[in-house]
Amino acid sequence: MSSLHKSRIADFQDVLKEPLIALEKLRELSFSGIPCEGGLRCLCWKILLNYLPLERASWTSILAKQRELYSQFLREMIIQPGIAKANMGVSREDVTFEDHPLNPSPDSRWNTYFKDNEVLLQIDKDVRRLCPDISFFQRATEYPCLLILDPQNEFETLRKRVEQTTLKSQTVARNRSGVTNMSSPHKNSAPSSLNEYEVLPNGCEAHWEVVERILFIYAKLNPGIAYVQGMNEIVGPLYYTFATDPNSEWKEHAEADTFFCFTNLMAEIRDNFIKSLDDSQCGITYKMEKVYSTLKDKDVELYLKLQEQNIKPQFFAFRWLTLLLSQEFLLPDVIRIWDSLFADDNRFDFLLLVCCAMLILIREQLLEGDFTVNMRLLQDYPITDVCQILQKAKELQDSK
Repeated sequence: MSSLHKSRIADFQDVLKEPLIALEKLRELSFSGIPCEGGLRCLCWKILLNYLPLERASWTSILAKQRELYSQFLREMIIQPGIAKANMGVSREDVTFEDHPLNPSPDSRWNTYFKDNEVLLQIDKDVRRLCPDISFFQRATEYPCLLILDPQNEFETLRKRVEQTTLKSQTVARNRSGVTNMSSPHKNSAPSSLNEYEVLPNGCEAHWEVVERILFIYAKLNPGIAYVQGMNEIVGPLYYTFATDPNSEWKEHAEADTFFCFTNLMAEIRDNFIKSLDDSQCGITYKMEKVYSTLKDKDVELYLKLQEQNIKPQFFAFRWLTLLLSQEFLLPDVIRIWDSLFADDNRFDFLLLVCCAMLILIREQLLEGDFTVNMRLLQDYPITDVCQILQKAKELQDSK
C-alpha cells in the first residue's frame, strides 16, 4: 500500500470520526474515489445516500430502527401465515370461508398474491442473471434470512413461490410502458432460468435471492412504479458493496441497509423508469437531449457528425443514464464511478457530463466511422479506464 493511499485512508477516517460529519469535506474526498479498506466505502455511501445522518451519535438508534422496520416488511410481505407446518396444528389463517384462492374479489388477499406473482417472475428472471461475469450473486450468503428460513416453520421463500406458481410455464416481462408480455418457454431454446444455477441446500440462500427479496418488497411498497426491468442493475452494485463489507457486524445487515439506500437512490432517479414522464423536464428524454446539448457546447464538430448520421441519444444514452452506466463497465469500475456520482452535489447533472465525456474521448473514432461502426462503439463502449472518463467529466464541469 502506497504512502499516498494510506494518507487518503487517514483523511477519510479523520472526517468520519468527528461527532458531526463535515459533508462537504466527505464529498470532496469521495469524489476522487473511496478506499474499500475498513469498510470506508460502505459507510460513506450510506451517508452520501442519506441513509445515515451526519450526527454520529444517532447512528446506532437509527440503524436499529430501520433494520427492525425491514424485518416488519419481511413479516408482512414475504412470510405467508398459511405456510406453517401442518404437524404443528396451526390453522391456515389465509384460507377462510370468506377468502380463499378462488375468490374473485379484487380485495382478496389471494387475488393480490397471484397478481404479485407476475412482478415476482420478472424480478426472478432478472436477478438470476445479475452480473454474470462474476460468481458472487450465485454464491451462498454468510447471513441467510433466519426470519424466513426458520427451521420451526416451512415459510414460503420467494424462490419456492416462483417454482410453485401456476404461471411458471410462462415467461412474464413488464416493460417501461407497463405492458405485460407472456410467452411459453417451450418456444425459446434457451434454458429456463430456474435451472441455470445449482440449487443450494436447505437453510442456505444465494445472494441473488437476497436481491430478489429487496426488489419484491420495493415493488410492494411502491405500487405506482412497482418493478421495471433494469432496477436489478441499480440494486446489484449497492448490495455487492454492502455484502462484502469487511466489518461483519455491518455485513450481517447488508440486506436491510441495501433496501433503504436503494429506496433513497430510486427516489432521485425513479422518473427515468416512468414512461409517462419521459417528455417532462424530469423525464429521461429531456436528460438524453441534455447530453447532446452539452456536447454541442463542448464539441460542436462531433455533435454535427452524430446529427448528420442520425444517431439519436435514445440509441445509447437511454441505457447509460437509466442504469447509471452499470452495464457499460465491469462492476469494480461501476462502483468507482458511483463514488463520484454519489459525492457530487448535483450527482445526476454530473452523470450527464460523464456521458458527454465518454463521447468526446472517442471523438476521433466517431468522426471517422460510419453509422454502423459508430453505433457499435456507442453500444459497446471501448474505453475501460474510468478514471480517465471521470477526469474528463470534471474538466467539462469546471469549464462551465
